[in-house]
Amino acid sequence: MTNDIRHFINLPDVGADALKGIIKHAHALKAEKFSPPQIMEGLSLAMVFDKRSTRTRMSFELAMKQLGGHTLVMSMDDMQITGAESLQDTGAVLSRYVDGLMIRMSDHAQLEELSRNTTIPVISGMTNDSHPCQIMADILTIEENLGDIRGKKVAWFGDYNNVVKTFEQAAPLFDFELVISTPEDLYDKSIPPQEAAKDADVIVTDTWISMGEEGKTIDKFMPYQVNADLMAHAKDSAIFMHCMPIHKDEEVTPDVLNSNACVIYDEAENRLHASKAILAWSMENTGVRLL
Repeated sequence: MTNDIRHFINLPDVGADALKGIIKHAHALKAEKFSPPQIMEGLSLAMVFDKRSTRTRMSFELAMKQLGGHTLVMSMDDMQITGAESLQDTGAVLSRYVDGLMIRMSDHAQLEELSRNTTIPVISGMTNDSHPCQIMADILTIEENLGDIRGKKVAWFGDYNNVVKTFEQAAPLFDFELVISTPEDLYDKSIPPQEAAKDADVIVTDTWISMGEEGKTIDKFMPYQVNADLMAHAKDSAIFMHCMPIHKDEEVTPDVLNSNACVIYDEAENRLHASKAILAWSMENTGVRLL
């Protein structure tokens, strides 16, 4: 990543100091959510999706508009990128039209290749390997409920997917403990569920069946279900998180979802405020007036 183009794709490339600054800015922007500063005035963001989306689309579209900017939303099928046009040409053309690009596409390597061919910031809305904006919203949520994330124990249960892989990137950057409990054929450092949950500050899981995986067998994930018995091993102050959508009675039971520990709607809202701060950091060199 060059000094003047700030892509938000891989958390380690952004760096610990910048990430912590983004979280700090997200807290400040959330405090001003009813009168957001118009720091994106005159700027435009292209948003491109290869899969349907609720939280990613709404959070980035509203973030840009609430901060005074403009958005253009397209699916991959609307663009020549799925046809004859190269990633190089697509990146060059987008760079001439808009000030930033948020793209959600399956292939992580292709997203990185696209970013190397733009002169504008590229933000990863999600790939099959990574979900950096979700993790930033999760850290914002943890800090709101439990204070500084440093030293906290975060316990992950279920599938070994793009979300937990990004938690793995975040743990050393934010200095928190991450333990993973998942089938050993997916992750060879997995620990038993009750051991993972013991004294945890945060219990987190995700759907066992992502888009494109319909028909996947879930039986092997049942021992990693988040339920009241599992939550009982965590700290009394522990919170439960899930980035949604949720399949009740699969990865999590209704009693956990209905408990005071559940902060999934805070987490969903925080996608908006984290997106604002990510946009502000990524687009600072395009003329954003930071707080």
